Amino acid sequence: MEGKLEVCVDSVESAVIAKEAGADRLEVCANLVIGGTTPGVSQFRQIRKACGIGLHVLVRPRFGDFLYTDAEFQMMEEDIQMFGDLGADGVVAGCLTPDGGLDLGRMERLRECAGPMHLTLHRAFDVCRDPYQALEEAVSLGIDAILTSGQAPVCTEGEDTLKKLIAQARERIEVLVGSGVNAEAIRRLAESIHASSFHMSGKCELDSGMVYRNRRVNMGLPGLSEFTILRTDKEEVQKARSAMDALQ
Repeated sequence: MEGKLEVCVDSVESAVIAKEAGADRLEVCANLVIGGTTPGVSQFRQIRKACGIGLHVLVRPRFGDFLYTDAEFQMMEEDIQMFGDLGADGVVAGCLTPDGGLDLGRMERLRECAGPMHLTLHRAFDVCRDPYQALEEAVSLGIDAILTSGQAPVCTEGEDTLKKLIAQARERIEVLVGSGVNAEAIRRLAESIHASSFHMSGKCELDSGMVYRNRRVNMGLPGLSEFTILRTDKEEVQKARSAMDALQ
């Protein structure tokens, strides 16, 4: 299975940077600072216009767990159909049951909604009860890829689990290694466990252009500065691209 370097982005600016730095494809999101949510239509359209590479869209209606209400799940189905009509190459989604299993009924419906588009089971996989069972279920559903850190905070800490998952997958499904991915992690995991596909954000912090700053009012989560912008770091993606190319 051919390796891929996927970069998740939540702005047009980051998408262009990632493409120019050598990403094979992009995961288009909003709000990466809270793990990512479904992006806006105009954002996707602008990225589609600016970037002639594969675009996979995150379909996640809100921050938090992956146990969705009927209304939230209907939104997911409608969003998948809409982004397919807009020219997405793939979608990224996941649903769990209350006991931590993969929600097979809903995942089957999402697979049907996605049609010919690539479908990635995102890191809901990393908080499921039994990743080895979930991998087999994902294969049976026709899911194309699993994004995982090996159920660890970062991929290098999940190395043992990732090794087992890659061996179990036997190229029936892409194991896309994510969380904490950089050039060093790519070299290490490619050598130690033969990982070949990687997902990164490569974010850096930019200072806001605001001159006047009212610091007494906070619009978001406590501890998050209103005057810090996260953007893809071109140099980090270029280093990752070089590490990937060295694996060939």
